[in-house]
Amino acid sequence: MHKFDVVIIGAGSAGLSALREIRKRTDNFLLINDGPWGTTCARVGCMPSKLLIEAANAFHRRISFDEFGITGADRLEVDNYRVLQRVRRLRDDFVASTLKTVRELGPRALSGRARILSPEAIRVNGEKYHTRKIIIATGSRPVVPESWRDLGERLLTTDTLFEQKTLPGSIAVIGMGPVGLEMAQALSRLGVHVTGFGSHAMIGGITDPLVNQIAVSLLSDEFPLYLGARANVAINPQNGLITVSTGDAEIKVESVLAALGRRPNIDEADLEALGVPLDEKGLPPVNPDTLQIADLPVFLAGDVNQRRPLLHEAADDGHIAGLNAVGEELICFKRRIPLAIVFSDPNIAVAGKSFHSLQQETIHAGEVNFSHQGRALSAQVNRGVLRVYAAADSGRLLGAEMCAPAGEHLAHLLALAIGQSLTVRDLLRLPFYHPVLEEGLRTALRNLASKFPARHESDLAMCESFDSVALD
Repeated sequence: MHKFDVVIIGAGSAGLSALREIRKRTDNFLLINDGPWGTTCARVGCMPSKLLIEAANAFHRRISFDEFGITGADRLEVDNYRVLQRVRRLRDDFVASTLKTVRELGPRALSGRARILSPEAIRVNGEKYHTRKIIIATGSRPVVPESWRDLGERLLTTDTLFEQKTLPGSIAVIGMGPVGLEMAQALSRLGVHVTGFGSHAMIGGITDPLVNQIAVSLLSDEFPLYLGARANVAINPQNGLITVSTGDAEIKVESVLAALGRRPNIDEADLEALGVPLDEKGLPPVNPDTLQIADLPVFLAGDVNQRRPLLHEAADDGHIAGLNAVGEELICFKRRIPLAIVFSDPNIAVAGKSFHSLQQETIHAGEVNFSHQGRALSAQVNRGVLRVYAAADSGRLLGAEMCAPAGEHLAHLLALAIGQSLTVRDLLRLPFYHPVLEEGLRTALRNLASKFPARHESDLAMCESFDSVALD
């Protein structure tokens, strides 16, 4: 009886990351994938969504042309057929690069749905396979209420949106988390009549009320937003129009984009065969530092474990699971500083600890509003706010939330500072060139530093602002 060293179930970002570590140490492995190969990120997630967003933002840029003295913006048009063609063409290039890795595996890559028979055996396509270790990295899929399936092809998810030949005239985007926000704004900027619905008052993963207030205000300038109540969906069989209602609002649209989050792909995996208790979602207990399930030779990695559904976290999961699956002893890994970015305009981002997670700690907060920030004004992107949080006793940076221009870059800078345990004054000692958007971060840090006791010794970091847009 042949016995594999490791069987990896799922060839997404986590599964391929695990494979990278495993194949350095053994050739005796099997990679199994159910459905399309090529990772969720490359096929229907991060990459095609950003391609759509870039097209939408390029077209939307015309709105500011007049302010720059550029005329003729009203004669520009967008060809959504060609926009989607480009999305699919480049998307296919991204997918091809991952498929190349799989083709090189030959018979060690197998298509089919794996069913777990025990912690050391699985069944695929009617065949039984034995293994010393198992990595479950089956990913996730969009949540779609069963009652909505009556909408047929008018119901879209990110699995189907990018396959459309053109875009609908009107659409309700239901779910104002990161994916819903990104797609709602992009579709609106491409000329679709968008209405956004969210069951929560907070959007895009924001937990700071001030940041949320400004984000909601800015996005509401582009498309209607209905927040704080669940949306109901019904279709008129006579005219095919869809009615979406919530509270006093009732909107008729051609299509609905479901952006209600994702659920783990564990259907028919038979996790019960592992012999450990499963939670209300059907998931087993997992050690977040090793990704081991209970005390079994089985690991749960990537979106399927519902920890942080982000590509860099899934890749880290795969790395950890792969090393622990082939190592003689389990290694506990310290995870990276939390970092989440929504590619809306302005960017929404959370670096380090969120405002909500800090509510039980004693902190000070500093902020900057970008409406009068010099570089932002010059580029006509002077919208949004940044809030930074520090421990009240030490001044150590703990986290930040923002809806800000270039937020994706500011968030990375702050995550680096938080990871290095820098204080507010440490970060203020870094050079800030003029004029750059990062000077807005310096303003927030100065505001935060003012909440701490003043120091009497000379400190270059505490050079006060000129109180002039042209100089600060």
